[in-house]
Amino acid sequence: MGIHFDRERWKQIEKDYTLWWEGKLERPLIKAVVKSAYPPERKKPDVPVLSMKNCNCLEYSPEEIVDALDYELCQYEFLGDAFPLINMAAFGPGALAGFCGAGLDNSTGTVWYFPMKQVPVEELHVKYDPDNVWAKRIKDIYRAGKEQWGSQVLMSMPDLGSVQDVLATLLGNEEYMFALFDEPEEVLRVQNEIRNAFVDAYRDLESVLGTDHPGYSDWSGLYSKERSYIFQDDFAYMISPEMFEEYALDDIKKLKKEFPNVMYHLDGVGNLKHLDMLLDNTDIQAYQWVYGAGQPSARHWMEVYDRLHERGKNMEIIGSVEDFSCIAEKNAKGLFYHLLIDDEEGTAKRNEAYKDCLSDYHIVEWSRRKETEELIRRWKG
Repeated sequence: MGIHFDRERWKQIEKDYTLWWEGKLERPLIKAVVKSAYPPERKKPDVPVLSMKNCNCLEYSPEEIVDALDYELCQYEFLGDAFPLINMAAFGPGALAGFCGAGLDNSTGTVWYFPMKQVPVEELHVKYDPDNVWAKRIKDIYRAGKEQWGSQVLMSMPDLGSVQDVLATLLGNEEYMFALFDEPEEVLRVQNEIRNAFVDAYRDLESVLGTDHPGYSDWSGLYSKERSYIFQDDFAYMISPEMFEEYALDDIKKLKKEFPNVMYHLDGVGNLKHLDMLLDNTDIQAYQWVYGAGQPSARHWMEVYDRLHERGKNMEIIGSVEDFSCIAEKNAKGLFYHLLIDDEEGTAKRNEAYKDCLSDYHIVEWSRRKETEELIRRWKG
């Protein structure tokens, strides 16, 4: 039987997401993937699902990795606006640092990149290496995926990270903060190099996916037929709006020219101080507000969603089904929400910490499938 998703479904995905990006879809996008909806058709491969825990296990061939993913995808059901997706965020946040020579540490089950040698900013030079082990690994998985699935499955871009976040990885947060005051010209020089490396990496990866790929996605899971990416700047949590304008805004504006469709990952209450500057100075179409651990859930941040709605921006909702429903009751147009309906054994929830390439932000129990289907029916009409 293979993967339960055909070309006609892809045509509808392309149509609806394009309308969403254009601000013309008069309903929210809701993705719901049902794990283990269909019985397996063959023996399970003796290869783990690609995740942050095992992304550095090069003993498995790209073909074996794809075969293990195919085994899982063939059991999935794609409800609402969902589609078959392999999320290359399994190679961790800020993978661009790794492509430029940083080391990879996943000893905790989560990927972190670190500088192989600590150097001051004036000695730091950054360039994308297309032959880097992790860049090559992702490209080889892309090739094996295209051979297996053709254009039936979308393989996302990895989580490249932001210009400032990559520099924070290579320098260290404290050293970066000192450099902003002591060596501002050197900081801007290196940031320019990182921005160029970002573009080079994206174009190189894009060239392997090819023009026959279903479209574009990234770690957010949002689809776009045109070039797209989710921007972010977690380091900006630690700097003032004045420093954000001086050191971050220009990189964001220049990178935006590369991408017709962009969502911005606004992470934590400390980054809210930069929202007005982003709204006033960029043409970013969508925002993903992440309130952070220890904070009240999405429905308690209605003032943030109201600000975005008033400016005509689309929004991804991070939270429970109840959070989404509460926000959608007020303004449903332009929302994006996705979740994974777990199997009866709760496998996805149990393995959530390892961030595999088939996981999702929000996992609900198998028993809530009917509730999710009703939610989709209500908003899709």
